Amino acid sequence: MMGGSKVSPPMLAIVGEAFLSRLAFGIMAFAIPLYARSLGMELVHIAVLISVNTAIAMVIKPWAGSFADRIGLKRSAVVAIGARSIVILLFAFTGVLWHLFALQTARGFAKSLRDPSMSALIAEHGDKRAMASAFAWYKTATSAAGALGKALAGVLLTSTASNYPQVFAAAFLFSVLPVIAVWHYVPGTLSPPANAVKPAAPIESESPPASRDARPSLWPAMGFGFLVSGTANMLRGLFPILATEYGGLTAAETGILYLLATAVTLTAGPMFGWLADNVSRRLVLMIRSIANIVASAIYWAFPSYPGFLVGKSVDEAGKAAFNPAWGSLMAEISGYDIARRGRIMGCLDAADDAGSIAGPLLASLLWSVWGVGALLAVRMGLAIVAEAYAALVLPGTMRHYPPDLPRDSET
Repeated sequence: MMGGSKVSPPMLAIVGEAFLSRLAFGIMAFAIPLYARSLGMELVHIAVLISVNTAIAMVIKPWAGSFADRIGLKRSAVVAIGARSIVILLFAFTGVLWHLFALQTARGFAKSLRDPSMSALIAEHGDKRAMASAFAWYKTATSAAGALGKALAGVLLTSTASNYPQVFAAAFLFSVLPVIAVWHYVPGTLSPPANAVKPAAPIESESPPASRDARPSLWPAMGFGFLVSGTANMLRGLFPILATEYGGLTAAETGILYLLATAVTLTAGPMFGWLADNVSRRLVLMIRSIANIVASAIYWAFPSYPGFLVGKSVDEAGKAAFNPAWGSLMAEISGYDIARRGRIMGCLDAADDAGSIAGPLLASLLWSVWGVGALLAVRMGLAIVAEAYAALVLPGTMRHYPPDLPRDSET
């Protein structure tokens, strides 16, 4: 595990937290829209409801990361997981529409604290020689659990005759279990005292890291994360419609595509983590943009079940490549200012979240005004822009990239 390194109890606990948390998330992601619909909510309001928590988290993450630095990464993670679990349980006791928005907002606050804390804990406890592999296993666990959670939610709703309180209670149980694992098996932060700054060990070194005064801004890395995430997520939420209306697939055939895509993630994630650690992280990062271009071209040229099967597989392979390489890059960037590691992770996570929100909005606009062809063409073009941006704005091959973190008032 972890790129051939010894099994680490803290990393096992962190990956276990990822699996159980995303299992609960998958149940909630499947059940909340249906529950809101059963209460009479309009589709447009449901679309807003399901994105509220991500939007809230995106805005707050930099400050939540600073809070995690102050109270300790482990403590902040436990607080976030516990708070999120209580919020999930509260879903079982609500039957009013505005309560759903309030609880989704609360989930966003918990997410804003949990995500940078867990990313920073991986950077602290993962094998420094195989950091991309550590993130690969983490992301693979979340992907598999998310799909399993949605399938489990469907079974629970069917077996309980759509008893949503019971489904939310089941999600609560999966959500709260990781508190025990993180509390008992993940040591407290390894970071030095506040204001201590220590560069991370070089991962692909040809020259020593830049001095603190010569450090470039954090914003270029955030811009790269935003561009790649936005391009990759343009079809998020729209893919079922694209497959059925443009590709001519049935709902059942589209569902099978998601299962096959999960299989691709399970096999490709660890492989790309190893490649990023042992061959070239920049090459693995590039695969995400290449996959966006190839998959979009396949959807466009071959609107059929075989075409969408190949295109979706390519898309998922690109996602599996980007996640561990991006995690490794975040770990290296944050390693240059360990005392503010949580805040740096929060800023980078926020940029990723912003892209995942902006991408589908742009895609829906393009599709509505100019059609599917324009949507897929722009997606291919933006993938090229992302790679040009990385080559021109990010230094070298994205090695030794120490950030000059913006002040709290400037973020």
